Amino acid sequence: MNSTTVRGATIEYDDSGPSGGLPLLLIHGHPFNRTLWAPQVTALTAAGYRVVTPDLRGYGRSSVTPGKVLLADFADDLAALLDHLAIERAVVGGVSMGGQITMEFQARHPDRVRALVLSDTSAPAETAEGKEFRNRLADRLLAEGMDGYAHEVIDKMLASYNVAALPDVTARVLAMMRATDPRGAAAALRGRAERRDYRDVLAAVRAPVLVVVGSDDVYTPVAEAESIRRLVPHSTLAVIEKAGHLPGVERPERFNAALLDFLAARL
Repeated sequence: MNSTTVRGATIEYDDSGPSGGLPLLLIHGHPFNRTLWAPQVTALTAAGYRVVTPDLRGYGRSSVTPGKVLLADFADDLAALLDHLAIERAVVGGVSMGGQITMEFQARHPDRVRALVLSDTSAPAETAEGKEFRNRLADRLLAEGMDGYAHEVIDKMLASYNVAALPDVTARVLAMMRATDPRGAAAALRGRAERRDYRDVLAAVRAPVLVVVGSDDVYTPVAEAESIRRLVPHSTLAVIEKAGHLPGVERPERFNAALLDFLAARL
């Protein structure tokens, strides 16, 4: 684990694999941390890729910025991290909120992008109902902490049938959620409530794009991934069977195979 200060925040990150390998920057979702990507780091580094996995500000071991953190703040943090690592361009990918940060990164720093990986995410702007929900949830997490929320959503983060079928995965995902600082989670929720519509950003992308989704994702269903696929005609869509919102941890072998095939074919 490494640490650096960017834009007033201390960011903890792992920089794995050969320094000369094609770099990938993988962005976790809410309310997780960089260890979400552990199965991908193992597979990618074994294939000769360099993999950078940061804890976003407010998550994992990175410092907390209370109040509100916009997706633009996360994207600019990550660009500064690439500067720190002397990485000019990278494959940038994320899951869920991390996918939206990836789209924001593409909007703000397109010259830093070799390719995009968008897993279980959504491109439209937040709805009025969604804004109200995220702000209410932020208030609740600050008042109650993460435990109750984590147990409420575990059967949506994972496909419901995987909660019992994959007890080690369930325990790991729950532990990540419960360990998240409520102040960091709340700040990200308030910022995410204000996110822009990324459909015009995606329509203009010329870099290779991999779209991944779990077949039984209830948060961002296959239809959401298909809509992104239509926006980016040259993109590749991979549906991971028997997985929910986190196919990279539920079915890592299938997820990794889709990612490695994409990298080999398009880069």
